Amino acid sequence: MQLLRTSDADFEAKFAKVVRDRRESDAQVGRDVSTILNEVRERGDSALVEYTTRFDQHNLSSDEDWSISKEACKAAYDGLDAELRDALGTAATRIRAYHEGQLPENRDYTDNIGMRLGARWSAVDAAGLYVPGGRAAYPSSLLMNAIPAKVAGVERLVVTTPTPKGEANDLVLAAAHIAGVDEIYRVGGAQAIAALAYGTERIGRVDVVTGPGNAWVAEAKRQLYGVVGIDMVAGPSEILVIADKDNNPEWIAADLLSQAEHDPTSQSILITDDRGFASQVMDQIDLEFLKLPTAKTAKASWDDHGLVVLVDSLDEAPALSDRLAAEHVEIATADPEAIFAKLRHAGSVFLGRMAPEAVGDYIAGPNHVLPTGRRARFASGLSVLDFMKRTSFIGVSEDALNAIGPAAVRLAEAEGLPAHALSISRRLS
Repeated sequence: MQLLRTSDADFEAKFAKVVRDRRESDAQVGRDVSTILNEVRERGDSALVEYTTRFDQHNLSSDEDWSISKEACKAAYDGLDAELRDALGTAATRIRAYHEGQLPENRDYTDNIGMRLGARWSAVDAAGLYVPGGRAAYPSSLLMNAIPAKVAGVERLVVTTPTPKGEANDLVLAAAHIAGVDEIYRVGGAQAIAALAYGTERIGRVDVVTGPGNAWVAEAKRQLYGVVGIDMVAGPSEILVIADKDNNPEWIAADLLSQAEHDPTSQSILITDDRGFASQVMDQIDLEFLKLPTAKTAKASWDDHGLVVLVDSLDEAPALSDRLAAEHVEIATADPEAIFAKLRHAGSVFLGRMAPEAVGDYIAGPNHVLPTGRRARFASGLSVLDFMKRTSFIGVSEDALNAIGPAAVRLAEAEGLPAHALSISRRLS
């Protein structure tokens, strides 16, 4: 863990290094993934069988070995503890309501020269969702990916998820039942992304692939963008907490660890204007390592990538935050709106002392699939728009073409495209 002070002479050099640090896949991962993608494209199901046996110790032989039925998902849902079933239902209801508010409106109007213009939104035909099943299985991620797709109007929703030694996670299956998933295949890793993008004998190709995964999954999505649409290339999780001294240090320590426990490459950062409070938080983190079940992962993340930044004033925080463009930003101050108003780059922002990032992971409503690795400078979290496309349309009357056609002809001629000019001029009165 690093401790930096903005007043130190070498602060800029050290902070710039943190900003540049990608913490993502290396060249070898890229080469490995390229090989896997090619194998699946060329050999289809046979390649999936080999990779699934090698990586998941699961033999894809019978239909039951390949896929998980809707009946099995319903049984998993029915078998849940009632309180847990209600929690999943509450989360799904809130996620659905939030994303229904994102549905775009079509446009159709006639302008002042009589030309009809507009745009029509429609859902993609099929979407593929990747659900991790290795280090952890996340029913919340399935809900966050599947529900926006269904709200958008996607008719065929396919999930791929690894089932090590054939073991599926009942919570994930229950979430699939709630979200209305159509197909689930027991395939994981880069090979699953390849199957969704190219299609195989058993797995029909899709138009968009979304969902979190490890470095190989992220790299597969990056390499296949263009063959298939993707939500984003996601890297390790990140949290930035901007906090004043009036916070409970136990709360802030837990917030920082909530992302550190995801993966050893995750990053947790605290910005505060009080040295004593920073020390209390760091001490509390050390205490949590003694009892946290995920302490090994969280400690590796905190030791290697954790950062505490001491500022002279919290007025410095927005500019520092924007440079990091973090996935999650908590503003735990007396006046969070003042800092929020100055922020430009963040995946999702959590306002006030009672808004831990973890509430957004599960049940608040906005999507928890968010840009990492400073991509919040130009990208947004997953939404219904990731499962939709916009088609513009133009209707031209004779009067409208006569009004603007000559200008179009001049532009076509200036670009050296005479056939373009002819296609317009021959229609002019």
